[in-house]
Amino acid sequence: MERLTSPPRLMIVSDLDDTMVDHHNDPENLALLRFNSLWEDTYRHDSLLVFSTGRSLELFKKLRKERPLLTPDVIITSVGTEIAYGNSMVTDDTWFEIMNHKWNRGIVEEETSKFPELTLQREADQRPNKVSFFIDKSKAQAVTKELYQRLEKRGLDIKIIFSGGRALDVLPKGGGKGQALDYLLNKLKTQGKIPVNTLACGDSGNDTELFTIPNVYGVMVSNAQEELLEWYAENGKENSKIIHASERCAGGIIQAIGHFKLGPNLSPRDVSDFLECKVDNVNPGHLVVKFFLFCERWRRGEVENCETYTASLKASCHPAGVFVHPSGAEKSLRDTIDELGKYHGDKKAKKFRVWTDQVLATDTSHGTWIVKFDKWEQTGNERKCCTTTVKFTSKENEGFVWEHVHQTWSEESEVKDDSNWII
Repeated sequence: MERLTSPPRLMIVSDLDDTMVDHHNDPENLALLRFNSLWEDTYRHDSLLVFSTGRSLELFKKLRKERPLLTPDVIITSVGTEIAYGNSMVTDDTWFEIMNHKWNRGIVEEETSKFPELTLQREADQRPNKVSFFIDKSKAQAVTKELYQRLEKRGLDIKIIFSGGRALDVLPKGGGKGQALDYLLNKLKTQGKIPVNTLACGDSGNDTELFTIPNVYGVMVSNAQEELLEWYAENGKENSKIIHASERCAGGIIQAIGHFKLGPNLSPRDVSDFLECKVDNVNPGHLVVKFFLFCERWRRGEVENCETYTASLKASCHPAGVFVHPSGAEKSLRDTIDELGKYHGDKKAKKFRVWTDQVLATDTSHGTWIVKFDKWEQTGNERKCCTTTVKFTSKENEGFVWEHVHQTWSEESEVKDDSNWII
């Protein structure tokens, strides 16, 4: 959050499973990739992306290896009981201390063991301030009521959340996704960075608290689960700041951005002609997102006539511009663009995707910009990632000129192989 010098234009706070990520109807992650392009193109430079999930931090990292998730600015994990910041995911120790107030995991384990209706979830789902079970929906209400009474008699302040039709989580009373969001908003307020707008996104019972925070917009994706829809019918239907989207998962989030007029909601992936895709003359990060999306379409064989675009691209490269390959080899930027021609359709029918992450542009001096980001490629189950730096120069009314592109293999790259790496 330190990178922002002013209040974020938009803060999106989204659940992951079946909200940002569609596990059932989108095997190629098209909706998620649409959101990714929109966020990196339009919002990353002046907004905040927050993931709020029931997963632990380790299970979040596992999901990132399976799906093309962006790097969040803040990650709220374990149903709001843990918070971490930035690419290095630095833990919020103050929040951890708050979670320990009137909480004793040993007592929780002792009392819950007396309920045969409760089945412990896997070890990976258990956290210092969260004990997680499965339970038959028909028994959840009665068990919850009795468990509350038992734990209160033992001197604990706890909260029990039922979600997903079968998951039951026991947390400290101060925990939960809503309390974590409230804490984050207060923290931003003390820094003078309260977001202009905040959009909360969810699909299940453990997301209901997100929609109760004052002055926060909310979207329940179209595939929202029964317990959330029941809550909405009883508590949120008259609230004009909460909608039930008609689109699934990330598509519903994009829909909500437009519905509430929180900013642009046209993803570059929804633009067929890149020459009609307007350039943001304030931030050259737009050019990066657009170019690598073109590379994906070109290699998938989805565009046939690119002469006009590539001619425009070459014209925007400095005659002496250089591309440094991850191997360290250097060649002319214009020659690199020419080389793209021979790779047309080479990834056709191979589930090939390209996306950019953490696209941040810095105006280093008058007319000179440095854009840094991670560029990902995925072919089938194989992934590669390069940390990329692009130097642009600009002149008033003349747009941006590509001066230098430098790529190095990222530590996150699963296969460090130079073969078929174009740019």
